[in-house]
Amino acid sequence: MFLIRKMTEEDVQSVSEIESVSFSDPWSPATIKEGQKNRFDTWLVLLEGDKVIGFLILRIIAFEGELLRIALRPEYRGRGLAKKLMDQLVEYSIHNSVKSLFLEVRNSNEAARNLYRFYGFIETGIRKNYYKNPQEDAVVMCRDLT
Repeated sequence: MFLIRKMTEEDVQSVSEIESVSFSDPWSPATIKEGQKNRFDTWLVLLEGDKVIGFLILRIIAFEGELLRIALRPEYRGRGLAKKLMDQLVEYSIHNSVKSLFLEVRNSNEAARNLYRFYGFIETGIRKNYYKNPQEDAVVMCRDLT
């Protein structure tokens, strides 16, 4: 059984573990803990039973949402579970009067780009050399929710 809920302080270590295996520039547990205090950010976790298996971070400012992070534990990838998080992202955004959603994704991350396209995101630009370690362009994607 899968459940999505707001992240708590008890989830910081699990989210940090997922960060460290998902991103070349993982956020530290201290950064994650501090980030939860940002009033513009919503941190959601995906659980299987009591195990945190994924998370996302959404920032909402002035009716615009930005997907800052989304990740799953490697052993849960490729099973359609990211769609559970994306469904919640869209539902939560609409419920909170978000008019448009934005995100950046590594140019080489075709699986993520396909997921975002499935959810109606379109590619609107490139940020040259946005990512480090390894250096790579970011593709900017947007979805209108109006």
